[in-house]
Amino acid sequence: MPFKLGFWSNKTHYLNRMTFKELVVAYFQYYAIQAYLLLAVVTGYIAVTTGTSVALDLVSAACAVVLYPLAWYLLHRFVLHGQFLFKSAWTAKVWKRIHFDHHQDPHKLEVLFGARYTTLPTIALLTLPIGYAVIGVSGAAAGLCAGLLTTCFYEFCHCIQHLSYKPKNKVLAEMKRLHMAHHFHDETGNFGITNFLWDRLLGTHYEAIAGREKSDTVFNLGYDEGQAERYPWVSQLSGGIDSRKNPRDRRDVDAARKAA
Repeated sequence: MPFKLGFWSNKTHYLNRMTFKELVVAYFQYYAIQAYLLLAVVTGYIAVTTGTSVALDLVSAACAVVLYPLAWYLLHRFVLHGQFLFKSAWTAKVWKRIHFDHHQDPHKLEVLFGARYTTLPTIALLTLPIGYAVIGVSGAAAGLCAGLLTTCFYEFCHCIQHLSYKPKNKVLAEMKRLHMAHHFHDETGNFGITNFLWDRLLGTHYEAIAGREKSDTVFNLGYDEGQAERYPWVSQLSGGIDSRKNPRDRRDVDAARKAA
């Protein structure tokens, strides 16, 4: 990890053992969030100073915001939960960092945030072409700015979903409930973070865990001991894999369920 500021200069942090205030401090001191916000300021400035139509710049930004949930859904379902990345030595390290570690230890804050080398190119590929098609350079900058700010929003909501408390806001509480089901019951559904529209439209949404069989791969995403023998790279990087059906600390599971 790059230079660690303040909160991050200490040991590993777990969201289910943190307060909301500690989360806010950690969030704004995290290097990736700072990078997103800085780039959002820069791209916002470019959009304002080069734009010839505020309305079209706003259209570019709106397109980025509207398309973001679909892009996240597709990436989360078919890439992060796909089994092709761990089958190559070239991509195993990436998959381990951006999703396997998060499912192995869902409340570990360091691996909850996306890695910049995957998030920034993805945001740029999603927003720049559309914004440019709408109105050129200013539209591209406006779209990228909106994508960066949306990412910050998603990351914060994701943190809240793993924080050990039940949100008073009904919308946030529902997001948390559905996301906890994804992590602790069945990872083959509820791929959204703040928006579950595409889960509903594409048949992966489920409301309750009652009556739905618990997945044996909810914590390892299918990378079990058999897969580790054939494709050892993630296991080697992890110092072995946790093949148990429950996370490392049973109390963490109980706390998560109570909070949800």
